[in-house]
Amino acid sequence: MNASQPAAASAGEPPMTLKIVVAGGFGAGKTTLVGAVSEIRPLRTEAALSGVGTHVDDTSGVAAKTDTTVAMDYGRITLKDGLSLCLFGTPGQDRFWFLWDDLAQGALGAVVLADTRRLPDCFPAVDYFEDREIPFVVAVNCFGGVRSHRSDDIAHALDLDPGTPVVLCDARDREAVKDVLVSLVEYAGRRHTARLLAAVG
Repeated sequence: MNASQPAAASAGEPPMTLKIVVAGGFGAGKTTLVGAVSEIRPLRTEAALSGVGTHVDDTSGVAAKTDTTVAMDYGRITLKDGLSLCLFGTPGQDRFWFLWDDLAQGALGAVVLADTRRLPDCFPAVDYFEDREIPFVVAVNCFGGVRSHRSDDIAHALDLDPGTPVVLCDARDREAVKDVLVSLVEYAGRRHTARLLAAVG
């Protein structure tokens, strides 16, 4: 199958491709997440960090980071026959936030990737999707050696709306990332159904 073609649909069922945004703070692991799960070679728009950006790019907690996304990451995964997800990773630095509106347009939902070493960095993404009523899940990237936290504690620390899923994952692990995406699709589906029922009720 050509990588640019949608997944084959089941008999009588048209193929469906859904758009998912992957957002979060600088260095949270968005590029890694998209690359780990994409079934095609991911598109990356990375540039090397330089001394010029040291006063605006806070690398505390991610000192080994040498490059950064300056436009977007793109990947794709087929969840089942007839259902594919296109993943669009946002840049993390605030000077690139002007790109978010274009990347989020038409999205089914979003994954907000959180790094507990720098948890406040994902507040802008949480606020962005809450303000626009775009369904999202918070995926806590569990790096090796980093103290684990309970999902309830993360939800409380981020002041999430009740019911917003918080999922622990490893952004390097394909199956873990796939579970995050399945959680998002299911949550977005429930939100969509609830809105339809409210509209006709």
